[in-house]
Amino acid sequence: MGRLRRSRTHKAQRDIHRASRTRARTKDLDQIQLIDLDPKNRAALEAQPLDFEKPGLAQHYCVECAKYYETDIALRSHWRSKVHKKRCRALKEPAYTIEESERAAGLGKEGKRTSSTFMSTA
Repeated sequence: MGRLRRSRTHKAQRDIHRASRTRARTKDLDQIQLIDLDPKNRAALEAQPLDFEKPGLAQHYCVECAKYYETDIALRSHWRSKVHKKRCRALKEPAYTIEESERAAGLGKEGKRTSSTFMSTA
């Protein structure tokens, strides 16, 4: 009789696989804020020595997006793009700290009982 449905029914899986690829992964926002945007590190990243393995010989680097570009024209057009402007806006917000994430998970210090108070109430 033949097929009753299309063969490509799991097309949503492609997006999940593309998102989890490590070759297209850049640095996280907190890594950029705490390490790369430091003035000493930023100057070192913008003036890198020639590297034949990286695009554009590592001479055209966007610190906010942690990406290399082939030419100076490509880097300048990237600076005018929506992607770069969104990343800069996201970097203006303060990074989460470990203590803040623990408080959000309910592991903060304010509500904890110490072992001495637990023993005295028992």
